[in-house]
Amino acid sequence: MLQPVFMISGYILGILGLIMLIPAGFDMVYEAQEWSPFLISSFVAIFFGISFFLANYVKIERITLKQGYLVTVVCWFMVCLFSAVPFWLSHSVGSITDAFFEATSGITGTGATIINDVEVLPKSVLIWRSLLNYIGGLGIVIFAVALLPFLGIGGMQIFQHENSDSNDKFMPKFSYIAKRILAVYLVLTLLCVASFWGAGLQWFDAVNYAMSALSTGGFAPNNGSLARFDSIVVEVVAMVFMLCGALPMTFYILLFRRATADRNRQVCVFLTGTLTVAVLLSIYLYIVSGHSFIYVLRHGFFTTISIITTAGLSSCDFLQWGTWMVVLVFLLSFVGGCTGSTCGSIKILRWQVIYAFLKKYLLTAIEPNRVIPLKIGASNMSEKITMSVFVYIFSFLISLALMTAIISLCGYDFATSLSAVAACITNVGLGSTEVIGPNGNFAFFSDTAKYIFCFVMLLGRLEVITLLVLLTKSFWRG
Repeated sequence: MLQPVFMISGYILGILGLIMLIPAGFDMVYEAQEWSPFLISSFVAIFFGISFFLANYVKIERITLKQGYLVTVVCWFMVCLFSAVPFWLSHSVGSITDAFFEATSGITGTGATIINDVEVLPKSVLIWRSLLNYIGGLGIVIFAVALLPFLGIGGMQIFQHENSDSNDKFMPKFSYIAKRILAVYLVLTLLCVASFWGAGLQWFDAVNYAMSALSTGGFAPNNGSLARFDSIVVEVVAMVFMLCGALPMTFYILLFRRATADRNRQVCVFLTGTLTVAVLLSIYLYIVSGHSFIYVLRHGFFTTISIITTAGLSSCDFLQWGTWMVVLVFLLSFVGGCTGSTCGSIKILRWQVIYAFLKKYLLTAIEPNRVIPLKIGASNMSEKITMSVFVYIFSFLISLALMTAIISLCGYDFATSLSAVAACITNVGLGSTEVIGPNGNFAFFSDTAKYIFCFVMLLGRLEVITLLVLLTKSFWRG
């Protein structure tokens, strides 16, 4: 059972090692170094990758359900582990714990950081942080599209139906999915880089923010995130591409193929809902804050989009708007973008299922004999799919409560513990308290708490159930 798992993990590690050569080039060009810590890290990753691949090479005809769970968790953990090596070797962080936290935050697209001053870091480390966001965003899309429907987690069968072309088999095999998603991802990235550069950013900042915005990761190459530039044009570009990253990558493929992409109800619900919340937030802020209409419009829209898409970029310190904003940010972090996007959190599709079920329940409570089909768009929902969504959300909320209690036991107050765990499990990265808000970070937490947060970030990114299944005894029987 383990051979295919370690073979695939070795292949992924080899690719990670090759990607490390990119920041190594930055060291040689911009830092005038003859030898880069990224080269050492690259050799280590490639060596272990090739070793795992060759030692476990086997022709894979099919992946079993257990192997599907295992390969997902093992690949993500190993990538986080080896991605931490450059942070430690380059002395960008103070300890191995901090290196693992920063790497896990980057790969999971959380964007939480323990670095107080990122501007003192060399360009190689800054580009590496953004690359982690970028490859993590791509990885979660392929994971959601290719593996989650197979694993049957959280009603992902609905997503598979909505994102298939009825005239042709849209997703016949893994390579087909991966190649087309990669093409869409690269095209959107180039458009985003060009847009940021056209908005006035230097090319290095444009590349970093493009990878961060599109992957909805949140890492920034300077202190203060996009608030530093104080530019409406830059913020508009970021908003557009955060929204692009929050839509299913398969949606763009369907549009290109002129397929039935109009059936994708979650896209319509997501865009309509985000626009509605942004407008209401801006109106309320205009009434109570005394700021100009332009100010509340730009920051109201930006904050709403950034939190809902779990990007975690900031254009201002929104916590200064009052306690009500703390509550709103906390609630919005549980929304998430579309399933099949780079976003984290619960996601719109599952909230649609909850709404449809609640609507049906209320109607049948009045008319018990009435037969009401449970549908999302053109998709009929079976009892099994509905149950999987409820199980997912229940597991998500139970994990939030349990991890909050554990962090509180580490000596932190309840508000900070809850905000930090919520920021990690939803992969937003921004907390709703000052210490971990737009102007704070996770540096003050103990090493024990940081390792717990790493687990929570992976838990949220891997859709909770994927990781929890491995903790059961029945999984390892037989």
